[in-house]
Amino acid sequence: MRAILFGGGLSLLISLIGTRYAITVLSRRGYGQEIRDDGPTTHHTKRGTPTMGGIVIIGAAVIGYFAAKLITMQAPSASAMLLLFLFVGLGTVGFLDDFIKISRQRNLGLRSRAKIIGQTVIAVAFAILALSPALADDRGKTPASHHLSFIRDFDSWSLPTILVIVLMWLIITGTSNAVNLTDGLDGLATGASVMVFAAYTLVNIWQNSQSCALVPGGSCYEVRDPLDLAVVSAAIMGACFGFLWWNASPAQIFMGDTGSLALGGALAGFAILTRTELLLLIIGGLFVMITLSVMLQVSWFKITKRTGGVGKRIFRMAPIQHHFEMLGWEQVTVVIRFWIITGLCVAAGLGIFYAEWVAGIG
Repeated sequence: MRAILFGGGLSLLISLIGTRYAITVLSRRGYGQEIRDDGPTTHHTKRGTPTMGGIVIIGAAVIGYFAAKLITMQAPSASAMLLLFLFVGLGTVGFLDDFIKISRQRNLGLRSRAKIIGQTVIAVAFAILALSPALADDRGKTPASHHLSFIRDFDSWSLPTILVIVLMWLIITGTSNAVNLTDGLDGLATGASVMVFAAYTLVNIWQNSQSCALVPGGSCYEVRDPLDLAVVSAAIMGACFGFLWWNASPAQIFMGDTGSLALGGALAGFAILTRTELLLLIIGGLFVMITLSVMLQVSWFKITKRTGGVGKRIFRMAPIQHHFEMLGWEQVTVVIRFWIITGLCVAAGLGIFYAEWVAGIG
């Protein structure tokens, strides 16, 4: 438990101080954000705001985690190392995207195909390693399983390895892109991430206290290294919390794709490694809602264009947070209300998680 406190506290402090330094360095180098011309006109004032702040989130979380392990004299676990690999790997893909935008001074970075290829390489490598028997613990448990899961594995649904890898790829690419779509307003994705990673910190702590390795029984959790995953989750949460100080409206820095892809990948990794893949749809409900708004907008536009010749839109602009801006809502109002939605989703997810355990011992 001390490692969790150290990891969260140190990453928060590093992020809080490091982000201020990053703002100065990025501003001097002219690494500013490009803004969509078709977006709300109020966003045009943000042009030139330093971006790629996700570097600080990633660095603070990784340093905070390893510092916590060093202080408590504990060795990193296989699950934690895999999670950090996914976190840093997708952050690297996002960094390349951000760097191209800045160097070429345009709103388009990596081509969609190149971005998907990068995400696929990292996701597939993670999936193969997570299923590898070489990373099994002394009870034969690998970091990931061959079963689909909600709050724990559906034991009757053992899937072929290739299908599991494809499902992991879908979860990782889908979640990383979902957080990327959410990162459109000052502090929105950062604040939502704080709450979601806090939820996974609690989930991991509870899974550790009720681990089958400690308290065998029908309601225990077959998760490898839950306590160490809690340290990683706390470190990422702390890093986001420190970054939010500078990212809140009016934002002095943006996380960019560097941060959003990394955070989305880490969130997917937690869902896979904690056997809560379907529960992620509830805990991360805001990200699901925003992604669905884009899918509906694009689909309806294509359908109406194909049938009527003129494409029609459901929302004034997608993702849906910009729709409310176009309706005249203040940016801060949209962010706070979407944070409230995130809090409700997190509360619902944790409530279902705990209720399932209570029902299991009843």
